[in-house]
Amino acid sequence: MAVISRGFVGRGGEVDPDLPAGQYLTADFPVLSAGPTPHIDTVDWQFSIRTDSDTLHTWSWDELHALPIEDIDTDIHCVTRWSKLGTSWRGVSLDTLFATVKTTDKYVMARSYGGYTTNVPLADLLGGQAWIALEFDGDKLDPEHGGPARLLIPHLYFWKSAKWIHGLEMQSQDEPGFWEQNGYNMYGDPWLEQRYW
Repeated sequence: MAVISRGFVGRGGEVDPDLPAGQYLTADFPVLSAGPTPHIDTVDWQFSIRTDSDTLHTWSWDELHALPIEDIDTDIHCVTRWSKLGTSWRGVSLDTLFATVKTTDKYVMARSYGGYTTNVPLADLLGGQAWIALEFDGDKLDPEHGGPARLLIPHLYFWKSAKWIHGLEMQSQDEPGFWEQNGYNMYGDPWLEQRYW
């Protein structure tokens, strides 16, 4: 899987003492992807959660939009050292989606259209910490930023906020996803600088 970067130009902007260590502030929204941008028609789009009992919970685009949609104002931090403060998103809370899901597993593998994967503890998706993001800055989410829908877990480095999200698969053990298999940290807390193994 090739790494595609457009708009990422390296260090720039002012250093903010309130940023996580090693980060710099940017007004841009750099694009960094592990592969080409898939273009998914919302008619065909589907999101699913597969549980440890092999039960599959699915939502179409229309079904997802029928759920409560929240406004999310948050900072985001990329492992490539840029941070963007005060970003505005709209999306469906993972708490809403997991309300009817029964599982004993404590880990999740996020799977994207295009084949990308990343692992996340279930506890980091619940409690108002994660969403399926549908809009950014008042507009529908552009494909280059993960549209039509992406995972949004702003308290972790942004590679955990999987673009083009397709589903979550429950797991009993914490297995590495794409970047984690290639040397990135299994968890990715920007405040602890958990960038790499």
